[in-house]
Amino acid sequence: MKYYKGMDISTLLEVEKCGGKFYDGKGPEDALDILKRYDVNAVRIRLWNDPYSEDGEPYGAGTNDFASVIALSRRAREKGFDILLDYHYSDFWVDPGKQFIPKAWRGYSVEELEQAVYNYTKDTLLDLKEQGLLPNMVQVGNELTNGLLWPYGKVPDYDNIARFVNAGIRAVKEVSETALADGSISERILIMIHLDNGGNNALYREWFDNFVKRGEDFDIIGLSYYPFWHGTFDMLQNNMKDIAKRFGKELIIAEVSMGYTMEDYASYEKLAPAQRKGMATRQELVDKIEYPMTKEGQKAFMEELFKRLEEIPDRKARGYFYWEPAWIPVPGSGWATESALKYIEDKGPCGNEWANQALFDYDGNALPALAAVRDYRPK
Repeated sequence: MKYYKGMDISTLLEVEKCGGKFYDGKGPEDALDILKRYDVNAVRIRLWNDPYSEDGEPYGAGTNDFASVIALSRRAREKGFDILLDYHYSDFWVDPGKQFIPKAWRGYSVEELEQAVYNYTKDTLLDLKEQGLLPNMVQVGNELTNGLLWPYGKVPDYDNIARFVNAGIRAVKEVSETALADGSISERILIMIHLDNGGNNALYREWFDNFVKRGEDFDIIGLSYYPFWHGTFDMLQNNMKDIAKRFGKELIIAEVSMGYTMEDYASYEKLAPAQRKGMATRQELVDKIEYPMTKEGQKAFMEELFKRLEEIPDRKARGYFYWEPAWIPVPGSGWATESALKYIEDKGPCGNEWANQALFDYDGNALPALAAVRDYRPK
C-alpha cells in the first residue's frame, strides 16, 4: 500500500465560489496545483446525503452533495490525485457528538436502515464508476467513536453498529470486485473505518474489539488527531503501536491539523460578532499543546508527525490527510447555515472556526508547513 500525503479539500468549491484565491509566490493558482507541487498525492472528499433544507436552502460547509463529489473528484483525478471518499451517512456533519439520520431515512427500522446504507453506498459508487471516478479508498462512516445513525446505532449497541457498517463494506466490496473484473480499476478499493481521539488507546481497543467480533473484514483503521483535543504525540504513537499489533490493519491519520496563528480573522469573514463561532482553538486548549501556534510551529508539528508515523513497527502507518488546508476565511463560507443548524439541533452561531489551521494564510498564501510535506520522503 502506498504512503498517502493527503489533504481534505471538501470546502474548496465553496471557498472558490465565495472569492477565495490561492498563491504560492506568484499570481493566483488552482489550490490543487499548489498542493500537487508540494508532493501531495491524495485528496479526501466528504459526502452528505442531502445537505439542503426541505425548502432547498444549502447547509454550507461545502454543501457536499453528490454533485460536488463528482466535481471535486474529476478535478482531483485529472491532476493525478488518489481519492478517499468519506461517507457520513447523514445530511450534514457527523462526529462523536452527533450522528443524525438522513431526512429521507427517518422512520426507518433497523433493517431498513441497513438496506439504505447498502443501497446508497452501492448506487453512488456505481454512478462514480460510470464516470470513471471510482475512489481508491472509501471511509464507511465518519468518526464512528459513538456509532452512527442514532439512536439505533449508538454505542454500546455494537450489534446495530456492525450491521450498518457491514452494509457499507459489502457494497464497496461488490462494486470493487465488479470494477476489477471489467477493468474499470486496476487495484481494489480500500476500506477504512475511522474513529476520533487518536490518543485514546482504551477507546480504540474497546471499539475494534467489539467490531471485529461482528464485522466484515476491512483494510485500514483511520484516526483523527487534533493536538488541542486528542492528547500528546506520545499518546498517539502508543495507541498506534498497540492497535497495529492488536488488529493487524494499516493505519492512516484520516484527520489532522495544527494552527499557525491565534490572530483573529473577523475582518475577512465580515460577520457581526454574534454571527461568528470563532476559532476552534480556544486559548485554554492551545496552552496545553506541545507546539506554538506560529507558522514555524505548524511546520515543526508536521515534521514531528511524520517522524512519529515512521516509528510505527512494520510500516503499518501509511500516511495522513490534513483536514481542510484550503478553508480560508471568506465571506459566505462557514461551518453551517441557519438551515443546517435546525437539522443538527444546534444553536450556532455559524462562521469559520478553522481558518487559523489551514495551510494557506488568511490571504491565501502557501504556508511553510507545505514545504515540510514536500520535503518528507517516507522510508
